[in-house]
Amino acid sequence: MSARPASAAAAGSRFRAAHEADWARLDALLARAERHSVRALDDDELLALPLLYRVALSSLAAARATSLDRALIGYLEQLCTRAYFQLYGPAEPALAQLLRFFRHDWPAAVRAQWRETLAALALTVAGILAGYLLVRGEASWFYGLVPDGMAGGREPGASAATLRATLHPKGARDMLAVFAAFLFTHNAQIAIFSFALGIAFGVPTALLIAYNGLSLGAMIAVFAGRDVGVEFAQWLAIHGTTELFAVVLAGAAGFRIGAAFAFPGRQERADAALDAGRGGAVVVMGTVIMLAAAGLLEGIGRQTVDGGLARAAIGAVMLVAWLAYFYLPRGRDGAR
Repeated sequence: MSARPASAAAAGSRFRAAHEADWARLDALLARAERHSVRALDDDELLALPLLYRVALSSLAAARATSLDRALIGYLEQLCTRAYFQLYGPAEPALAQLLRFFRHDWPAAVRAQWRETLAALALTVAGILAGYLLVRGEASWFYGLVPDGMAGGREPGASAATLRATLHPKGARDMLAVFAAFLFTHNAQIAIFSFALGIAFGVPTALLIAYNGLSLGAMIAVFAGRDVGVEFAQWLAIHGTTELFAVVLAGAAGFRIGAAFAFPGRQERADAALDAGRGGAVVVMGTVIMLAAAGLLEGIGRQTVDGGLARAAIGAVMLVAWLAYFYLPRGRDGAR
């Protein structure tokens, strides 16, 4: 009669000895996650967590099936419940996610694509120069490069007085508001399509970025041809530094997808593009915020700030602020 309880106790001891190390490790990981958050675990620990959870579930099922002691079953039930909550419980609060996006996710994603950003910037500058030279050499190029909504009377043949009048909001606030809405829509479309079409080896992205530069260069040529180029640059700067930066970043995200698709390395093409697309999506979400800020500067700031130097100063401050936000080093606190 006493042989069976002794045999059951021995089986329980062997079972515990075989799996106790995994249970203890899972318990330790859960304790750290509960004290802080899952982000307190490093990458290897995050990968181990679901595996250890499955081990604990299997152990619990075996313990119940073989009627091992109730204390062990209770311990495993509690362990599995804690692990389930950490893996599948409610996500972190929306405010915490939003703070993490601004503190770490967005700037980290931008920094990760610095090479593509330089390429998109170079293409934008080349487009501006090409558009400027084309229109200065032959004014009819302007009508093929600049959409009607963007021109708005700012076209070859307009006098210096007419062009200068479009740079100041006196009696023209409704017109400038419409123009601001057009610019926001136009540049938002360029940014989103530059990212989305990157999957085609980045070729459509390059064309869109170049076209955006060409249209801007054509506008500069018209104003510079009437000796109003400096005033136009000041007029543009108050919102243009933010807006053009956003388009460049979105184009860079498209280039990153295109490069990953063209040169996937050891990954499958789809997997490589998907990995690049995750970071790119974060960047593009941020560019929408930048474009909204540019729209506010366009629709409010530029219409209430009429001085050329003040406009240029605001544009310069915005550019420095964006560069500092994205590229200044951050400590480990911002990394998690």
